[in-house]
Amino acid sequence: KRGPGKADFSLEAHPGTPKLLQAQRCLSLLPWDRFSAWLHCVCVVGFDLELGQAVEVIYPQHSKLTDKEKTSICYLSFPDSNSGCLGDTQFCFRFRQSSSRRLSLHCMLDQLDRDLPVSLKKDSAYYYGYVYFRQVRDKTLKRGYFQKSLVLISKLPYIHLFHTVLRHIAPEYFVKNEPFLEAVCSDVDHWPPPVPGKTLNLPIMGIIMKVRIPTCHDKPGTTHIVQFTHEVDTQISIALPTVHEVDLFRCFCPVFFHIQMLWELVLLGEPVVVMAPSPSESSDTVLALVSCISPLKYCSDFRPYFTIHDSEFKEYTTRTQAPPSVILGVTNPFFAKTLQHWPHIVRIGEIKLPGEVPKQVKVKKLKNLKTLDSKPGVYTSYKPYLNRDEEIIKQLQKGVQQKRPAEAQSVILRRYFLELTQSFIIPLERYVASLMPLQKSISPWKSPPQLRQFSQEDFMKTLEKAGPQLTSGLKGDWIGLYRHFLKSPNFNGWFRTRRKEMTQKLEALHLEALCNEDLLFWSQKHTEVETVDLVLKLKNKLFQADREHLPMKPDTMEKLQMHIDTIILALPDDLQDILLKTGTT
Repeated sequence: KRGPGKADFSLEAHPGTPKLLQAQRCLSLLPWDRFSAWLHCVCVVGFDLELGQAVEVIYPQHSKLTDKEKTSICYLSFPDSNSGCLGDTQFCFRFRQSSSRRLSLHCMLDQLDRDLPVSLKKDSAYYYGYVYFRQVRDKTLKRGYFQKSLVLISKLPYIHLFHTVLRHIAPEYFVKNEPFLEAVCSDVDHWPPPVPGKTLNLPIMGIIMKVRIPTCHDKPGTTHIVQFTHEVDTQISIALPTVHEVDLFRCFCPVFFHIQMLWELVLLGEPVVVMAPSPSESSDTVLALVSCISPLKYCSDFRPYFTIHDSEFKEYTTRTQAPPSVILGVTNPFFAKTLQHWPHIVRIGEIKLPGEVPKQVKVKKLKNLKTLDSKPGVYTSYKPYLNRDEEIIKQLQKGVQQKRPAEAQSVILRRYFLELTQSFIIPLERYVASLMPLQKSISPWKSPPQLRQFSQEDFMKTLEKAGPQLTSGLKGDWIGLYRHFLKSPNFNGWFRTRRKEMTQKLEALHLEALCNEDLLFWSQKHTEVETVDLVLKLKNKLFQADREHLPMKPDTMEKLQMHIDTIILALPDDLQDILLKTGTT
């Protein structure tokens, strides 16, 4: 039996993450810390005739889950009985974390999180569950069926990576049980940290997965090909083209003609429910919807697989108030009745890649949706703001006729969504950049200037000359779409992030302006009290800049520290001793 990884790993410096060494320094690696960088725990959920679904195993054994979290995992790890999932089924769910727990290596994880694209940053309030469920006939069991799920619980939204891991380990686990699970966890505890932008070799039970985690510096829409190297040729290697993307074309096939309308609904944070025959289809479709507005982050809640046992069931299905901004994936027929008051329902059948060109499908009226057996389609009274882009429909239809590979179809669809989102967001980016004060207005002896207020009307005026028509040929009511978007959670989340980045940039420019002053000369012209006050303020600014990783020139921090040291050394000895010992808050 192998033990957990020893705390002696080395981390190569990565050019895209210059602050990684700081993260490394703040780490005192404990056993299972490297495991915790990827997974919170691994659970085995079985079916007991007396108890129903129950968590049988949690590994590592010290992993903490509240009773509420265990209950959520139990119900979300099994398909609804009506799904009839015989054999092996893989899907994903997402659930609320009961309490905030800090990891022993949070310092490094926070640093790595900063370098991720905004859509891949972890959400501290939620966990993902990646499930491999097996249901096979077994006459030796009272129920006549063997039913068990192997579940990976993680903060990371790396759907493709964890599904690949499960495909490799789960079938063997069901034969070899717990000792095998210990060996799997030990392998994960030997993985390098999930550093964005770096090609990582991840050994797992006899194979090596080669992956690259995207960074916020990658050009949107580009995929970095993971190259094989000769040194690991002795072991079987698989290169994963992505850690997080789902098969977009396959997911959108059942609602082929409505992709643009669905993009609008997701962009605007409208309440959407996906009704599907199994958790695989429901989770893939919800994840595809959330990803279609990338590189924008979808800021509302989304549940790839949602059940009637969920702790938010009452909150999300009440009729006493409007449905919340959330995307739910469901499979239980009960939801067809419970959620029929929702404004937008996507009904999908079993997902198969089309062997023929899909026929034109009209948007259906909500009143026609009676049961989960209703025909696939989009049930809504929503009228899209933009005219439909017939070109993308023709391009994908042609691909189906020519038997173009699904991967290639997904690339086309992903590029289409990316260009549509960028055409929409660029005018907003341009306007928000204009709210930044001029650099010449930054004085080292005054507080940094404030950003100008966002004005909806001022923004709307910019659209006539610098609107989406510069990059998109799509006609329609773009103004109406922007007005609706500015009231949405996605705008609030996006603007909050941009405002924080710009405020930090102003702080950084202010520090750089201070560094260019002769601070020693200033201190000699002022009283000791004023000089001490300056030193304490500079120390505080230095601490804040380090904590918040302000976007400064590389030598600014060193220059500021030299200024502080020089001023202190010019003061009387008793003050020097006090100031050298004084920390910051």
